[in-house]
Amino acid sequence: MSKVRIVKTNACRILDQQKISYELISYVVDEDDLGAQHIAEQLGEDIETVFKTLVLKGDKSGYFVCVIPGMAELDLKKTAKVTGNKSCDLIAMKELHPLTGYVRGGCSPIGMKKHFPTFIHLTCNDFEAIYVSAGQRGLQLKAHPGDLIKAAAMTVADLIVG
Repeated sequence: MSKVRIVKTNACRILDQQKISYELISYVVDEDDLGAQHIAEQLGEDIETVFKTLVLKGDKSGYFVCVIPGMAELDLKKTAKVTGNKSCDLIAMKELHPLTGYVRGGCSPIGMKKHFPTFIHLTCNDFEAIYVSAGQRGLQLKAHPGDLIKAAAMTVADLIVG
């Protein structure tokens, strides 16, 4: 079996520039299952440590990013309030790549085409390290939550249902 060559992504380059320590971990992509549960299983990690990146648009603020635990459901009312909106919703899938430079299943909160206000769910601080997409399907970044918060200028908030 040949060794897969891992190419550094935009997100990796930004972390390198900021001298932030991280691990780049590859996993097998299942085109039919791009969900966080599949990624957690591939990594052999608890789903609570694998965070997904969602891009939304608010009625007042415009676009913003939410990073939440993989199996959690985003609470749109809480999120709207936290972001200074009356309402917000996920963007259409066809908007994701043109807006961020990333594809579904490979959207990192770090290194988008343009920086958007970014919010991360408060449970990130419960862990020594969490996983987020490295900016391409099949690659995850493992890093200390505080370092990721710094790298993407994230705001910690309560964003999920429950």
